[in-house]
Amino acid sequence: QPEKREPFIKAVTELSKAFALAVPRDEALEVKDEVAFFQSVKVALVKVSRGGTSVEDKELAIRQIISSAIVPKGVIDLFEAAGLDKPDISILSDEFLAEVKNMPQKNLAVELLKRLINDEIKVRRRKNLVQSRSFAELLEKTIRRYHNRAISTVEVIEELIKLAKEMREAHQRGDKLGLTEEELAFYDALETNDSAVKVLGDETLRTLAKELADTVRKNVTIDWTVRESARARLRVMVKRLLRKYGYPPDKQEKATRTVLEQAELFGYELV
Repeated sequence: QPEKREPFIKAVTELSKAFALAVPRDEALEVKDEVAFFQSVKVALVKVSRGGTSVEDKELAIRQIISSAIVPKGVIDLFEAAGLDKPDISILSDEFLAEVKNMPQKNLAVELLKRLINDEIKVRRRKNLVQSRSFAELLEKTIRRYHNRAISTVEVIEELIKLAKEMREAHQRGDKLGLTEEELAFYDALETNDSAVKVLGDETLRTLAKELADTVRKNVTIDWTVRESARARLRVMVKRLLRKYGYPPDKQEKATRTVLEQAELFGYELV
């Protein structure tokens, strides 16, 4: 009955918009199954009455799949919702990235990659300050260009896949450099890609990173971040090490600040 069908379709559209805004609040997650049911009924009615779904409905459906799949149950459920095989635990394997690239639902592929990369950045933010900031900036820049229509959906997928591979390679750098995860974080804090810093050589920078990590480990206390005397003492030690290894004088202040910020991330784990 059209007189009942159209109001129902309109009501579910408004419900979907409200739900998308409310997720991941607990109140919204409690009714996600009911919302999904109403959306399924709406899709069926639209197909019968209009011969297809609107662009707006498709976008809402994509956001609903992303939200309902990831938030309550974890990222693996999203793969099932997207019709993909469960990937290796590394998530960013070449096989998985190829599957995403070849998905017919390109908008869903973009959302999938964006969510995966963003989640990985959040994980790294707790371990490697510089690395997480760098990748967050790259992700934001890529998505902004996409939203501004500077690049197409296919192009943004290519760029996100490239970024995912760069993140995977960055995660493996520690093994190649002979550094622990902790030491690599301090190595990255030294702006090792800067030309003035590179002249010190990898061996010197690796040794400096190891000594920084060791110094932090030996000198942090539970309350060191709120005790100015403790912070000042560690600051002096960091500057002394930078001078010892010939770190560029004009870059020492910034490197010291970054090392101390990185130390705060590791502080509670090291005591």
